[in-house]
Amino acid sequence: MTPTAARQAFLSLTLLVVVVTSLLAAPGPDGLTGAFLGALMLAIAVSDVRRYQIPDVLTTAAVALALLRAGTIGPEVGWEAVLWAAVRGLAVALPFLALMAGYRWWRGRDGLGLGDIKLAGVAGAWLGLVTLFAVIELATLAALGAYLLIGLIRRRPLKATAFLPFGSFLAPAIWLGWLFEALVDWHSAF
Repeated sequence: MTPTAARQAFLSLTLLVVVVTSLLAAPGPDGLTGAFLGALMLAIAVSDVRRYQIPDVLTTAAVALALLRAGTIGPEVGWEAVLWAAVRGLAVALPFLALMAGYRWWRGRDGLGLGDIKLAGVAGAWLGLVTLFAVIELATLAALGAYLLIGLIRRRPLKATAFLPFGSFLAPAIWLGWLFEALVDWHSAF
């Protein structure tokens, strides 16, 4: 099996696990939206790893799906839920934007990309506040841990200018956050 074929098989199996897990965690429409979220987050993670770029079409689809879910399926359905999802998305994206601008001003180079900021907005639109903070922390710690581990394995010194595809850590964490919320909601129903 070629490396490309092995990578494609791994991604296909990962997608299958994400879809099945989503549908089992939240049977019905919420599980279906969770499966779509998982597929979008997988596509974002792969794109960020391969090209250090998060396509706008994927983040736009994820935000649209979050707003659709909030208005029709989510825990508190209606226009007010859509508004709150949008406000949470902006409330998360704006500090990330400020962090990006501040880092650029201080260091003279980019630290976060606009794709990471939009992806943070996706997290805000999909997740409750407690889960949201946990997801951002999980993604940050996983990214730092991966960077340290790769540096140790390759026996290379750490560099402040190294590229790190943060979206490849944040995207799966968003789906895991949704999964956690779905499982907590499912168990609280009994």
